[in-house]
Amino acid sequence: MSRHDFEIPVVFSHRIVFTRHAFAAENREVAELLAAGGGRKALVWIEDAVAAAWPGLAAEIEAYFGNLDLTFRGIHLHPGGEAVKADDSLVGQLWQMIDRCHLDRHSYILAIGGGAFLDVAGFAAATAHRGVRLVRFPTTTLAQADSGVGVKCAINAFGKKNWVGSFAVPFAVVNDLDLLGTQPPETARGGLIEAVKVALVKDRAFFEWIEDNLACLAALAPECLAECVERSGLLHARHIATGGDPFETGSSRPLDFGHWAAHKLEAMTHYQLAHAPAVAVGVALDTLYSVCSGRLAADAGERVIRVLEGLGLPLYHPGLDWTGSDGRRQVLAGLEEFREHLGGELTVLLLCDLGRGENAHELDPVLLGRCIDALRDRAAVRA
Repeated sequence: MSRHDFEIPVVFSHRIVFTRHAFAAENREVAELLAAGGGRKALVWIEDAVAAAWPGLAAEIEAYFGNLDLTFRGIHLHPGGEAVKADDSLVGQLWQMIDRCHLDRHSYILAIGGGAFLDVAGFAAATAHRGVRLVRFPTTTLAQADSGVGVKCAINAFGKKNWVGSFAVPFAVVNDLDLLGTQPPETARGGLIEAVKVALVKDRAFFEWIEDNLACLAALAPECLAECVERSGLLHARHIATGGDPFETGSSRPLDFGHWAAHKLEAMTHYQLAHAPAVAVGVALDTLYSVCSGRLAADAGERVIRVLEGLGLPLYHPGLDWTGSDGRRQVLAGLEEFREHLGGELTVLLLCDLGRGENAHELDPVLLGRCIDALRDRAAVRA
């Protein structure tokens, strides 16, 4: 009998580009990324809603690749939105396409769309041949500010969000700020919740910048929106790269502040409640709980709530009050599901100051109920 332990160090390059009009002939960012990787084939997937909002996009891409020394496998449109994460049907279609196009690990898949579409495309790319090179082009505020620059991809299963998935660092992320114009205004504004969230847990100065530019952000002024998205995206990426746990092997997930309730609300509503408003409700709940549990000053908590209100984001959803046969609020089951997703002990980040959080390992259900009641009352006054 013998035992042998080997350390296997692995280094990833996480390339993130912020640009405009990425497929303009004079913009060489994408060309240089692909050339540096040495791949020989490329295939493009576009979410159909993005293609409809930008009718000339496919022609621009075809013209761009016409000037590159690559075998271009064409452009294909696919559905997007949370519905495509409900099962693995689209993943299976994408696998078949990868096989038909004879892509390999040195080939590129360029995926252009919102966060849910990129999740599905990323999971297909990560699992075909154990990993085909993925270049993400997030098109929504939420995706450019958070999920699109991350290293995760997943679909839903067993009534739970992101249950089937992988950690897979994309070959590159291209945040084309012009693509933000392909999303509806409500979607654009809602995605700012991830910027608020990361500012609250990582960067007080950024939160104060959001406060100072609240009217500008609510109006979706292009330059203000672009700066917010870039600062948020870089804060997320920097934490992933330097936070010490990029693949979440521990129990702490500071970037998931407000997400335990959000994920449960999404599942409870069969994903009729979109991710951004669900996170807004979750952030409001965990902020108020931070105040009521004595961690966060009341005036700081009020500042957070005013920012959410100023962006037109919800503070409450009726799902918070849904109860089971035992009278227990169903949303509270999200705490155990949140714990189970990583394993180990329950670890929820709460705020102790603007820009600074601390881990809590249990939440008082009675106090959570009082916070839910307070949010319901405040939302009723707004209405």
